[in-house]
Amino acid sequence: MSWSKVSAADVQPQAWMNKGGLTRELLAWPHAHDWALRVSVGRVERNGPFSAFPGVHRWLAVVKGAGLRLFDWPQSIGDEPLRFDGGLAPEAELIRGETEVFNVMERRGNLEVESASHVLLPRTPWVGLFTVEGGLLEHGHRAMPLAPLTLAWCEAPAAQSCVFTGPDATSSHAWWLTWSPD
Repeated sequence: MSWSKVSAADVQPQAWMNKGGLTRELLAWPHAHDWALRVSVGRVERNGPFSAFPGVHRWLAVVKGAGLRLFDWPQSIGDEPLRFDGGLAPEAELIRGETEVFNVMERRGNLEVESASHVLLPRTPWVGLFTVEGGLLEHGHRAMPLAPLTLAWCEAPAAQSCVFTGPDATSSHAWWLTWSPD
Protein backbone atom coordinates (compact mmCIF):
# COMPACT_ATOMS: atom_id res chain seq x y z
CA MET A 1 0.00 0.00 0.00
CA SER A 2 1.47 3.31 -1.11
CA TRP A 3 0.47 6.79 0.03
CA SER A 4 0.88 10.03 -1.92
CA LYS A 5 0.83 13.52 -0.47
CA VAL A 6 0.69 17.13 -1.58
CA SER A 7 0.87 20.34 0.44
CA ALA A 8 -0.93 23.56 -0.51
CA ALA A 9 2.43 25.35 -0.11
CA ASP A 10 3.71 23.38 -3.13
CA VAL A 11 0.80 24.24 -5.46
CA GLN A 12 0.55 27.39 -7.57
CA PRO A 13 -2.71 29.29 -6.86
CA GLN A 14 -5.24 29.73 -9.66
CA ALA A 15 -8.05 32.31 -9.91
CA TRP A 16 -11.60 31.09 -9.31
CA MET A 17 -13.98 31.00 -12.26
CA ASN A 18 -15.98 33.86 -10.65
CA LYS A 19 -12.83 35.85 -9.67
CA GLY A 20 -13.87 35.85 -5.97
CA GLY A 21 -10.67 34.23 -4.78
CA LEU A 22 -7.86 31.78 -5.45
CA THR A 23 -7.61 28.01 -5.23
CA ARG A 24 -4.79 25.54 -4.82
CA GLU A 25 -5.95 22.24 -6.27
CA LEU A 26 -4.43 19.40 -4.26
CA LEU A 27 -6.05 16.55 -6.17
CA ALA A 28 -8.48 15.86 -9.02
CA TRP A 29 -9.07 12.10 -8.99
CA PRO A 30 -8.92 9.86 -10.93
CA HIS A 31 -8.21 12.31 -13.81
CA ALA A 32 -7.76 16.09 -13.88
CA HIS A 33 -10.36 16.58 -16.65
CA ASP A 34 -12.80 13.86 -15.60
CA TRP A 35 -12.72 13.80 -11.81
CA ALA A 36 -14.98 12.03 -9.38
CA LEU A 37 -13.33 13.76 -6.43
CA ARG A 38 -11.57 17.13 -6.21
CA VAL A 39 -9.78 18.47 -3.11
CA SER A 40 -8.45 22.02 -2.79
CA VAL A 41 -7.59 24.86 -0.45
CA GLY A 42 -9.15 28.17 -1.44
CA ARG A 43 -8.87 31.76 -0.34
CA VAL A 44 -12.14 33.71 -0.35
CA GLU A 45 -11.12 37.32 -0.99
CA ARG A 46 -14.47 39.10 -1.25
CA ASN A 47 -18.18 38.65 -0.69
CA GLY A 48 -20.09 37.09 -3.56
CA PRO A 49 -21.50 33.87 -4.95
CA PHE A 50 -19.55 30.65 -5.16
CA SER A 51 -19.19 29.18 -8.65
CA ALA A 52 -22.02 26.83 -9.59
CA PHE A 53 -21.15 23.14 -10.01
CA PRO A 54 -24.42 21.37 -10.92
CA GLY A 55 -24.46 17.69 -9.97
CA VAL A 56 -21.62 18.14 -7.46
CA HIS A 57 -21.72 17.62 -3.70
CA ARG A 58 -19.45 20.02 -1.80
CA TRP A 59 -17.89 20.17 1.66
CA LEU A 60 -16.30 23.33 3.00
CA ALA A 61 -14.42 24.03 6.24
CA VAL A 62 -12.62 27.20 7.36
CA VAL A 63 -8.88 26.67 7.93
CA LYS A 64 -7.65 30.28 8.38
CA GLY A 65 -9.23 33.67 9.01
CA ALA A 66 -12.37 34.82 10.83
CA GLY A 67 -14.69 32.72 8.67
CA LEU A 68 -17.63 33.26 6.40
CA ARG A 69 -21.36 32.83 6.20
CA LEU A 70 -23.01 30.50 3.65
CA PHE A 71 -26.79 30.03 3.51
CA ASP A 72 -26.98 32.32 6.59
CA TRP A 73 -24.86 29.70 8.37
CA PRO A 74 -21.63 31.00 9.96
CA GLN A 75 -18.54 28.84 9.44
CA SER A 76 -15.35 29.36 11.44
CA ILE A 77 -12.19 27.48 12.37
CA GLY A 78 -12.99 24.32 14.29
CA ASP A 79 -16.42 23.75 12.70
CA GLU A 80 -17.07 20.47 10.93
CA PRO A 81 -17.19 20.75 7.12
CA LEU A 82 -20.49 22.10 5.81
CA ARG A 83 -22.01 19.89 3.09
CA PHE A 84 -24.09 21.53 0.36
CA ASP A 85 -25.31 21.16 -3.22
CA GLY A 86 -22.66 22.64 -5.52
CA GLY A 87 -25.28 23.66 -8.07
CA LEU A 88 -26.79 26.18 -5.65
CA ALA A 89 -23.86 28.64 -5.88
CA PRO A 90 -24.43 30.11 -2.41
CA GLU A 91 -23.60 33.71 -1.57
CA ALA A 92 -20.51 33.91 0.66
CA GLU A 93 -20.27 36.73 3.17
CA LEU A 94 -16.87 37.19 4.82
CA ILE A 95 -17.05 37.77 8.57
CA ARG A 96 -13.88 39.89 8.90
CA GLY A 97 -11.60 39.76 5.89
CA GLU A 98 -10.06 37.08 3.71
CA THR A 99 -10.66 33.48 4.78
CA GLU A 100 -9.00 30.23 3.68
CA VAL A 101 -11.15 27.13 3.25
CA PHE A 102 -10.73 23.39 2.75
CA ASN A 103 -12.96 22.46 -0.18
CA VAL A 104 -14.00 18.99 -1.35
CA MET A 105 -16.16 18.30 -4.40
CA GLU A 106 -17.56 14.89 -5.38
CA ARG A 107 -19.64 14.15 -8.46
CA ARG A 108 -19.62 10.39 -8.95
CA GLY A 109 -19.84 8.01 -6.04
CA ASN A 110 -20.21 8.33 -2.32
CA LEU A 111 -17.89 10.36 -0.11
CA GLU A 112 -17.70 10.29 3.69
CA VAL A 113 -15.92 13.16 5.46
CA GLU A 114 -15.23 12.73 9.17
CA SER A 115 -12.81 14.05 11.75
CA ALA A 116 -10.94 11.38 13.62
CA SER A 117 -7.44 10.58 14.74
CA HIS A 118 -7.69 6.80 14.40
CA VAL A 119 -9.40 4.82 11.67
CA LEU A 120 -9.49 1.24 10.43
CA LEU A 121 -9.28 1.64 6.68
CA PRO A 122 -12.25 0.09 4.90
CA ARG A 123 -12.09 -1.75 1.59
CA THR A 124 -12.58 1.19 -0.74
CA PRO A 125 -11.01 2.49 -3.97
CA TRP A 126 -9.75 5.70 -2.34
CA VAL A 127 -9.04 7.12 1.12
CA GLY A 128 -7.46 10.42 2.11
CA LEU A 129 -6.52 12.52 5.10
CA PHE A 130 -6.39 16.32 5.07
CA THR A 131 -4.65 18.15 7.92
CA VAL A 132 -4.82 21.84 8.72
CA GLU A 133 -1.93 22.01 11.19
CA GLY A 134 0.23 19.11 10.00
CA GLY A 135 1.21 16.06 12.04
CA LEU A 136 2.16 12.41 11.71
CA LEU A 137 0.22 9.74 9.79
CA GLU A 138 1.07 6.21 10.95
CA HIS A 139 -0.08 3.32 8.76
CA GLY A 140 1.00 -0.27 9.13
CA HIS A 141 4.59 -0.10 10.36
CA ARG A 142 5.39 3.19 8.63
CA ALA A 143 5.04 6.84 9.56
CA MET A 144 4.68 9.83 7.24
CA PRO A 145 5.10 13.41 8.47
CA LEU A 146 2.58 15.86 7.00
CA ALA A 147 3.07 19.62 6.68
CA PRO A 148 0.20 22.02 7.37
CA LEU A 149 -2.56 22.12 4.71
CA THR A 150 -1.55 18.73 3.30
CA LEU A 151 -3.61 15.99 1.68
CA ALA A 152 -2.32 12.40 1.93
CA TRP A 153 -4.19 9.72 -0.04
CA CYS A 154 -4.05 6.08 -1.03
CA GLU A 155 -5.75 4.18 -3.83
CA ALA A 156 -7.09 0.70 -3.01
CA PRO A 157 -5.83 0.78 0.59
CA ALA A 158 -5.26 -2.44 2.52
CA ALA A 159 -7.54 -2.88 5.52
CA GLN A 160 -5.26 -1.69 8.30
CA SER A 161 -5.25 0.67 11.24
CA CYS A 162 -4.15 4.26 10.63
CA VAL A 163 -3.44 6.86 13.29
CA PHE A 164 -3.06 10.59 12.76
CA THR A 165 -1.47 12.68 15.49
CA GLY A 166 -1.55 16.46 15.16
CA PRO A 167 0.84 18.88 16.86
CA ASP A 168 -1.67 19.44 19.68
CA ALA A 169 -3.02 16.20 21.14
CA THR A 170 -6.18 17.93 22.41
CA SER A 171 -7.33 19.20 19.02
CA SER A 172 -6.23 18.34 15.53
CA HIS A 173 -8.10 19.80 12.61
CA ALA A 174 -7.91 16.85 10.27
CA TRP A 175 -10.50 14.98 8.25
CA TRP A 176 -10.60 11.47 6.82
CA LEU A 177 -12.11 11.25 3.33
CA THR A 178 -13.41 7.89 2.14
CA TRP A 179 -14.68 7.52 -1.43
CA SER A 180 -16.51 4.57 -2.94
CA PRO A 181 -18.52 4.12 -6.15
CA ASP A 182 -22.32 4.42 -5.96
